[in-house]
Amino acid sequence: MGKALVSELVARGKQVKVLTRRRECAKELILLPTVDVVEADIHDERVLARQFKGCDAVINLVGVLHEKTRGRVDNPQAPRGDFKANHIELPRKIIAACAQNGIRRFVHMSALGADPASRSAYQRSKGVGEALVRESGLDADPNPGTLAGAKLTARRSMQVTIFRPSVIFGEGDSFLNLFARLLKRLPVLPLACADAKFQPVHVGDVACAFADSLDNLETYGQTYDLCGPRVYTLHELVQLAARLSGHTKPVWPLCDRLSFYNAWAMEFKPGNKLMTRDDYYAMQIPNVCAGNSPPGWQPVTLEAVAPTWFCGETQRGHYDCFRNQAHR
Repeated sequence: MGKALVSELVARGKQVKVLTRRRECAKELILLPTVDVVEADIHDERVLARQFKGCDAVINLVGVLHEKTRGRVDNPQAPRGDFKANHIELPRKIIAACAQNGIRRFVHMSALGADPASRSAYQRSKGVGEALVRESGLDADPNPGTLAGAKLTARRSMQVTIFRPSVIFGEGDSFLNLFARLLKRLPVLPLACADAKFQPVHVGDVACAFADSLDNLETYGQTYDLCGPRVYTLHELVQLAARLSGHTKPVWPLCDRLSFYNAWAMEFKPGNKLMTRDDYYAMQIPNVCAGNSPPGWQPVTLEAVAPTWFCGETQRGHYDCFRNQAHR
């Protein structure tokens, strides 16, 4: 998402500063003419305040899908390290650093399904962070003459826009491409939560929505859901990934109980998690749009663009790659 948005902003003539943990991971962005890639500890308030100097707007794309720290996922009061640090504390620090530098424009990426009351720790943390951002853009106290009103006016002077995308797809994503790799390696794919509903949105559409909102007064103070034009079950998305990648294998949908135990077992896998109990809880709620869409929102369909990066997976697909490169 970050690479797509930075590329879109550069194409529009914007000067962009990218804060990243490892500059080495942003090689593609370093080459862009109006981009300054800075290696920084984004969780350090002093670093944020220093790096935000001279900026007109701040966009927050930081998010983690799985926590490295373990804890009780069924206890809403349990301390959650990575989610809390990235989805709650970081937005709070960004708001403070913006206020310190007089930056009034803040665009924030939340997530569809974000809800402080959700059983999913991911969705809970996203919901709390979203509420903090929204509060920073509320109208000031009607009695600004009071000391409390003056402080509230200073704190609530930001023009914020919040985007809540469904699952984002695109070249190099960790969703459709993940299923394609699994189908290539496994003789049979056991699929948990096969009936879970998603409304995937293309990364390019999301990037354009963010870029369009920066100078659009109509988007100030608004929260938008970002979804593609069609709703799919997870089973349908896996079947689509199989067709596009040429790795058609049997898919075994798991019942609800087995889905839960499968998610629990996956938590013990070293390295990146394919699924956790927190994912299971999140997928109990349809990941589809029910709110407002941004002005002029016309997303592309998954079937229209997905073949352009899956094309190399099949023998005939190489010809499609050449055709795409030749714009034919």
